[in-house]
Amino acid sequence: MRAVAFHGKHDVRVDDVDEPVMFAPTDAIVRVTTAAICGSDLHLYDRALPGMKTGDILGHEFVGVVEQLGSEVTHVSVGDRVVVPFVIACGHCYFCRRGLVALCDNTNPDAALIEPLYGHSPAGLFGYTHLFGGYPGGQAEYVRVPHADFGLFPLPDEVPDELAVLLADILPTGWAAAERCDIGPDDVVAIAGAGPVGQLAALSARSLGAREVVVIDRFEDRLELARGGAGVVAVNYRKQSPDRVLRELTEGRGPDVVIDAAGMEAHGGGILGVYDRVKQRMRLQTDRVTALRQLMRSVRKGGRVSIPGVYAAVADKFPIGTLFAKGLTMTGGQTNVHPLVEPLTRKLLDGSLDPSFVVTKTVSLDEAPDAYRRFLLKEPGYVKVLLKP
Repeated sequence: MRAVAFHGKHDVRVDDVDEPVMFAPTDAIVRVTTAAICGSDLHLYDRALPGMKTGDILGHEFVGVVEQLGSEVTHVSVGDRVVVPFVIACGHCYFCRRGLVALCDNTNPDAALIEPLYGHSPAGLFGYTHLFGGYPGGQAEYVRVPHADFGLFPLPDEVPDELAVLLADILPTGWAAAERCDIGPDDVVAIAGAGPVGQLAALSARSLGAREVVVIDRFEDRLELARGGAGVVAVNYRKQSPDRVLRELTEGRGPDVVIDAAGMEAHGGGILGVYDRVKQRMRLQTDRVTALRQLMRSVRKGGRVSIPGVYAAVADKFPIGTLFAKGLTMTGGQTNVHPLVEPLTRKLLDGSLDPSFVVTKTVSLDEAPDAYRRFLLKEPGYVKVLLKP
């Protein structure tokens, strides 16, 4: 079969590889009909995260049709359309029983590699380094889905692939980033990053009742997309001071909620921005907290900070004194997708949530290497890229 494979920094190729086979009665084989490139995939493409091996199949956002089922997978049938959450969860461990599927105890066979860094291992992930299990991803013609008895979600015919694939990651991630901040009708929300997650976090914040949502980025086409699709105030930080705009909107207090959708490779100017980039390039830190630092400075006292953007390990100049002095509440982590798939599917069906604007490009699987390059460069039109095997 054809699959998008990692071959080194800025080098992905569409290779001919063996088709997957089932290993357990809880497995399934899914024929992929639509996959997507995620901003998190760029961390692998840019070699900002370790643990990738030559030939690893990329991709953790995909939908498809069930081709084979293990004997213990009974809630779907061969031929059903399904979406597969990017988090691999067993469904019965301590954390899964509490809905914390991204923290599953049983799905990372390489847990020993990451426990020295984090203290405990999170769940396995599709197509996302051997630190998270080394599972082949879904940017391929076929994929093996382990724990399919818990991790396959049937799709209504009324939800097309182009919307359904967003349920695998970025729509639940954007929704959760906003929902965990307890947004109320008087709240002002500021979001760093107008990539796909930032766009859908903004849409979700609006849906949850925020009085005003401000999206901050430096790319005008992405800011314009946020203005039109999510109905937000868009701020280009190279032309305006985000802090000044936010103070003006809030009578000097600052926003009630801030969401860091930029993550570990955030850009920014000034001495600290340069400091972050140099230290990351020299491998003296894994993450740049440029955007997060600014958000923590801008948020009001007693405000809430949500982090859906990916961070890997350690960063210098983290403003812990700001966290303490302002009495901030901070939350983040990989998204617990499974509990959100069905309620968000209902929102797609009833029209109360329309994330379709975020899909800006659809190409064939064979065009994936070029799409990765253009997405990394943030060329106009490459906000959310879908792949058709």
